[in-house]
Amino acid sequence: PARMGLPALALLLAAGLLHTQASPSARSFQLDYEHNCFRKDGAPFRYISGSIHYARVPRPAWRDRLLKMYMSGLSTVQVYVPWNYHETLPRVYDFTGNRDVEAFLDLTAELGLLVILRPGPYICAEWEMGGLPAWLLWKPDISLRTSDPAYLAAVDSWLHVLLPKIKPRLYQQGGNIISVQVENEYGSYYACDYGYLRHLLGSFRALLGSEVVLFTTDSTRAEELRCGTLQGLYATVDFGPGSNVTEAFGAQRHVEPRGPLVNSEYYTGWLDYWGEAHASTSAAWVARGLEDMLQLGASINMQVSPFLQLTSLPWPGADYKDQYKPVTTSYDYDAPLSEAGDPTEKLFAVRTVISKFQPLPVGPMPPASPKYAYGWVALRKVSASPDSGTAPAWPCSTAQHPSLSLQYADLLDVLDVLCPSGPIQSQFPLTFEALKQVHGFVVYHTQLPWDVPDPATLGAPPHSICDRGYVMLQKEYQGTLERDGQTTLHVTGMAGDTLDILLENMGRISFGANTSDFKGLLGNLSLNSRPLSNWLIYPLAIDTAVQQGWPHTALPKSNSGGKMGPAFYTGTFETPGIAWDTFVKFPGWSKGLLWINGFNLGRYWTCRGPQQTLFVPGSVLQVDQPNNITVLELEGAPPTPHLLFLDRPLYNRTLGCSTMATE
Repeated sequence: PARMGLPALALLLAAGLLHTQASPSARSFQLDYEHNCFRKDGAPFRYISGSIHYARVPRPAWRDRLLKMYMSGLSTVQVYVPWNYHETLPRVYDFTGNRDVEAFLDLTAELGLLVILRPGPYICAEWEMGGLPAWLLWKPDISLRTSDPAYLAAVDSWLHVLLPKIKPRLYQQGGNIISVQVENEYGSYYACDYGYLRHLLGSFRALLGSEVVLFTTDSTRAEELRCGTLQGLYATVDFGPGSNVTEAFGAQRHVEPRGPLVNSEYYTGWLDYWGEAHASTSAAWVARGLEDMLQLGASINMQVSPFLQLTSLPWPGADYKDQYKPVTTSYDYDAPLSEAGDPTEKLFAVRTVISKFQPLPVGPMPPASPKYAYGWVALRKVSASPDSGTAPAWPCSTAQHPSLSLQYADLLDVLDVLCPSGPIQSQFPLTFEALKQVHGFVVYHTQLPWDVPDPATLGAPPHSICDRGYVMLQKEYQGTLERDGQTTLHVTGMAGDTLDILLENMGRISFGANTSDFKGLLGNLSLNSRPLSNWLIYPLAIDTAVQQGWPHTALPKSNSGGKMGPAFYTGTFETPGIAWDTFVKFPGWSKGLLWINGFNLGRYWTCRGPQQTLFVPGSVLQVDQPNNITVLELEGAPPTPHLLFLDRPLYNRTLGCSTMATE
């Protein structure tokens, strides 16, 4: 690696602390290749930054999270913009409420934070399809993240909507955005299409101007840096604690011999996959790596503040590493700020390191948000009296046990509500993309064409169940087919018996060899190797129905009355005069989804783990009026269904339904 001139750089950075203000006409943020640093308003500058995902943080909590980051000593925040969060359908845009990125950026400026923007178009972020809209796959032969004209046309259309909102907020324009990333870790993608990167560079320059610093981020692997970098885009790297800092920045120096050292993603923790142990990284390890980089004069962005996605289920993505690995609902990441926004030991360790290199803001760290253990909520069938039975006591809760009067319906009994436009007829199954179904669930319905008196094999071709299929014969749950898992079941029945498969999208691949991750039944089911045909296909709009008040407005009692297989459980509970953050646990439940007051709070999967609770922000709860709870259980509710509201999250560390959760 080239010599870094560290003493001179340290003096330049120290001098730069005295020259952070400038008149609007003099505002500049530039690369200084001679002195290997950034220059802000002409003075040497380096940033210490943390990532925050506004799309995963409830809007009422934006200010709290940003204040905590500021008080940690960060000068800058790094902000992802998920394309699919805003352009939900082609040329249908949503920048309202939790999706108001302009309001979020204005709040960062109000609080005195600089911004590094990551608008993609691909962002990864463990987000559904890496932020790319699933509707791109409505053209099945599209080649994503390449020079494919169809893909570039969609990208250009999006950038012409987004980037004009960004330009007036650039630092040179009087705003607080100091740099903008183009694409993300492109070197890890198979395509290695320099024409695509050149196209993006031209589009960003045309829409943002010639002065803004544009950059790329890749791992320190030589092959990825070769394919992910381009002249005209400043190349940065990413790596975590435990890496050899000198070697890692040496990799950057191979592609950028001069200029500031930058780690654009310093991993303070790691994500969780369903079925694997909860990830954790020691505070001391993180602090040591941070200090090593700061001693070299590097600019650093930490994965400091990822949070739970709140407003809609579909957004957790998946990785593909020899097999499909869906990401948990919680994006806690073992980060310095927790899922609920609480400062952790790791945050204070990071703050102590920062204080060695620059002054900390004056004042106390904002406290953790108050939590409340509302206790047990008993779920009962509609035919049961709300006062019958006794819920178990929860010793840590001071609340009176709120009672939840249960109503119950099998999913197959309410298809007219969940698919009001009716089914689509097809000789063979159609994918989600062919149905223009972006997220959620689809029911595939047919009938047994002949008598099956002896157990016959119901099976699917390899890699054709995307991602989980819940099988019902005559509305009786038979079992689950799973991507990269069980793909056959044995069934018996009579000709004409109904066969239904509820297909669940567990999240499109956000990182891996290919992000073209089609969903649904990608091949035909067969019975003893004989293909089934004549399908009625129901694309379900469950989120829409729940947001509009269903099933609390009208939910019929199930005719079948069973507890196995996909079914809705719903009711209400009241809080004791407060609406504080809480966590809900699902004792004895298998796998499903939770809504409270119409807000989709995501998946639970207690048997698979490691996540055992869902975070419930206080902002979704109502005081002095009933809170509506809806649970869609996919495999089987417990004999006496109940939920447990806690004041802390729970995780387990092993796969298996018999595993007990540990605190």
